[in-house]
Amino acid sequence: MTNLQKKLLTDTWLTATWDEYIQVITNPFYHKAKSYYYNGKMRFEMPPIGNDHSRDHTVVIIAVSIYAAIKGIAINGNDNCTYRKKGFKEAQPDVSYYIGENAGAIPWGTGIINLDDYPAPNLVIEVANSSLADDKGEKRLLYEELGVDEYWIIDVQKVQVIAFAVENGGSRRITQSQILPGLAISLLEEAFRRTRQTHQSQVVAWLLSEFSQ
Repeated sequence: MTNLQKKLLTDTWLTATWDEYIQVITNPFYHKAKSYYYNGKMRFEMPPIGNDHSRDHTVVIIAVSIYAAIKGIAINGNDNCTYRKKGFKEAQPDVSYYIGENAGAIPWGTGIINLDDYPAPNLVIEVANSSLADDKGEKRLLYEELGVDEYWIIDVQKVQVIAFAVENGGSRRITQSQILPGLAISLLEEAFRRTRQTHQSQVVAWLLSEFSQ
């Protein structure tokens, strides 16, 4: 496989069988790539190396974790974890959470999470710097079919959180989380705006104050 072919296989959906997809992800070039398979197509995204994506990625993990801790909500979070329905679908969201009664659903020692054996995560989050159109399109459909409860997209460039509740095979926009009761999406957006103006420790202190009210 030439370097040009490798580049062509990233950041776009390509028609492939499941076996072809599995063969590609065994290629060492893609070991660090995020990978997806949906509707007979595969997609690979090379890991972001920019400051903006990584900072928003960090802040959303901090925000969700603090909120759950203060409100006494059981959670277990995964960073870039792979979820698979063998032969049909695979996703590797930036961040995902098992919440409430599902918090302990995945035992230690589990590698790729087989969704034929375990439930889908309750919350899936994609941090979108250059992948916004796809995160709002094909990936949204993929997560609807995987059966997550909520799907958030962090729009890095517009400093916006696009949140969806997933139900009845579809999804709808929400302004307040349903699986993290009382968490306003607008408050998360304000936290991201503040990170553009000050350092994260000050934003965390502000979040602690807001969440404690």
